[in-house]
Amino acid sequence: MTETPLAKGANLPIDAAAVRAALSWRAGPGVPAVGTAALLLGPDDGPRLVRTHAPGVLVRPDGVDVDLAALAPAVQRVLLLAVTDGAGLGAVPGLSLLLGDARTGAGLARFDPEPGAERALVCGELYRRDGRWKFRAVGQGWTDGLAGLAVAHGFALPEPETPPVQAPVQVQVQVQAPMPSPLPGPELTAGQGEEEERALPVDMRKRLSLRKQQVAVSLRKHGAQGLVARVVLVLDASGSMAGLYHRGVVADVVERMAAVAAQLDEDRTMQAWTFATWPARLPDLRLSELPEWLGRHVRVGEISLFGRRKVRPPLPDGRVDMKAVGVNNDEQKVIAEVRAHVRENPTAEPTLVLFFSDGGVYRNSEIEQQLRAAVEEPVFWQFVGLGHGDYGVLERFDTLPGRRVDNVGFFAVDDISTLPDPELYDRLLSEFPQWVAAARRAGILR
Repeated sequence: MTETPLAKGANLPIDAAAVRAALSWRAGPGVPAVGTAALLLGPDDGPRLVRTHAPGVLVRPDGVDVDLAALAPAVQRVLLLAVTDGAGLGAVPGLSLLLGDARTGAGLARFDPEPGAERALVCGELYRRDGRWKFRAVGQGWTDGLAGLAVAHGFALPEPETPPVQAPVQVQVQVQAPMPSPLPGPELTAGQGEEEERALPVDMRKRLSLRKQQVAVSLRKHGAQGLVARVVLVLDASGSMAGLYHRGVVADVVERMAAVAAQLDEDRTMQAWTFATWPARLPDLRLSELPEWLGRHVRVGEISLFGRRKVRPPLPDGRVDMKAVGVNNDEQKVIAEVRAHVRENPTAEPTLVLFFSDGGVYRNSEIEQQLRAAVEEPVFWQFVGLGHGDYGVLERFDTLPGRRVDNVGFFAVDDISTLPDPELYDRLLSEFPQWVAAARRAGILR
């Protein structure tokens, strides 16, 4: 059967009533045993780790059968997992997930993840969107195996822990666990962080506290606890983003990213740009000013009646002229401006750029030229797609040869507002620590 090959983060609609997700790999001496599992997620029915069967789900030694029509309405997502109790899944050659129609045998999709030290890996997920099912290639995991999965999704493994994948006895779990205690981040002056956060509204302060914990958990999973970095936020302000701005989606994204800066940046500050036809530097985002910053600076571009307007100096509160920013997509210009800023303002720490866009990428060659030139710079570019737009070269960058290190990450989500914080931070921070290690080996970072 012929499956559609998918890149990491890509998705496609599923019209089949039932699907079979099969893992394949090349066995051989020293290759660890691989098992499968599924995690059922839904708003009204807590996380359920399935190792044998559940209504609508049958876990086999090499894959998972899902009867989509038989799943309970509360089940909104089914994560398809590869697990091992041995070395990381990076030691399993040729690992692939093949998705097919369980009733006709027709091929639907193929995804070839590239795992490293992860011992539990979400190869893909089935999820409901607007009354129909879709499949997404994920390729994200946890070096501490199912224990990390349990922490990320708020449930506890039984005691003793679920048996190894070779064991014949398998279980289904549905229990809750408290969030872990915060992990170490950048060292702060005594009381500095607490004082900043006390200035926030109570609800926002509670959200920030929980999200910082979740960021710390994600960093620990990827062996990056204690990592310090400069964080830069880039927001697409093109005309197609207007709906996301008006519905508050972009403001919510910024608030969630503030927790990343709070955990990674020594100054707990995030530098920021907006862009459409032209880029514009925004005032730095400090935690204590978060509510005001959202109201002043999270704005979509505007059309000028007389072509490009001369950029006026920012207002006293830092607001930029959004008519000068425009409404088109020219990602390469803001990439070049951020690169120049990093060169002109060097730090001892690496820089993590969090770049949010809804697609419409068409300057592919110029963007590729900028990001290839940035390979030798101490910057990792994490692009996040907001919706199912055309992301052009950004989707393909992981497969482009000729770079000493992979300095670009990309994933897209249909609706980021429905993506739980733990999963968002896992996706956001999975490749950055790998790049830090590779950049240090290559001498790009000290």
